[in-house]
Amino acid sequence: MSCSSLKKNLMKRNENLIPLSRDHHFGLLCSWKIREGIKKNISYERIKRYINYFWEHHLSTHFDLEDHILPKTNDAILSKKMEQEHKEIQKLISSINHSDDVKLLESFALTLQNHIRFEERVCFPNYENQLSEEELFQIGEALKDQHIVLEDAYDDEFWK
Repeated sequence: MSCSSLKKNLMKRNENLIPLSRDHHFGLLCSWKIREGIKKNISYERIKRYINYFWEHHLSTHFDLEDHILPKTNDAILSKKMEQEHKEIQKLISSINHSDDVKLLESFALTLQNHIRFEERVCFPNYENQLSEEELFQIGEALKDQHIVLEDAYDDEFWK
């Protein structure tokens, strides 16, 4: 995803949800980096270390924010799917840590990418359409207090 397409995409998003959308950009980059590492036959261990780094420094915090700051949508199916996908990603990470099956790395990259697309294309538009400006503002205020700007400072750039 180029910077211009990210900017264009973020400009459509309600300003109060933009911090989470920016996090999603880093998640898509994580998926891309994993796929690049697999293509380059990088060792399972190196890619696993990156996944654990990304989980500990970015993804777990992001999931916690979404689970606690975003209200349940009027669509119970959407809320349940979002929660289930968070749990599925956590289970994949656990499986990755107890295996050496490259298919798990591929599955993680695809599952994370699909989850982000689901939130950006389905969940966030639902929030924007269903919540009042005040409710969206309250989400934005909570994010200002609790959101940490992500910076991927991982030093083993195996994807290059």
